[in-house]
Amino acid sequence: MSELASLITLFAAAFGAATLLPFQSEVVFVGMQLRETAPLGLLLFWASLGNVLGSCVNYLIGRFAAQYEDRRWFPVSRHVMARAERWYAKWGYWTLLLSWAPFGDGVTVVAGVLRTRFWLFLLLVTLAKTGRYIVLAWATAQI
Repeated sequence: MSELASLITLFAAAFGAATLLPFQSEVVFVGMQLRETAPLGLLLFWASLGNVLGSCVNYLIGRFAAQYEDRRWFPVSRHVMARAERWYAKWGYWTLLLSWAPFGDGVTVVAGVLRTRFWLFLLLVTLAKTGRYIVLAWATAQI
């Protein structure tokens, strides 16, 4: 696989992993790092970019889907949405620093629902997602 194809694959895996889809980008990232598929800086850049853009999709879903929450087909009950909103209101936008965690996709959707300022969302999510890949790269290098 060429370097470009590998980076596109990594981007796609990272993008998918940041959305509500069940993807895992860490395995792809570590595999590419161990195989030295591309320079580490490129791996970090494309994985982070894909992951952040995937979170932006979640933000937009939350931002625009909230207007339909009273519909019967809406995928989240009002009770669950209220609980998520209370949690986000209690802990605030700093919870976006946990956007890398398994439940982080939900946090990014709630940030959209509650209309967190986009520049703040983007800053915190970028720090969290990039930081996670940096720690992962460092841990992989220790092997």
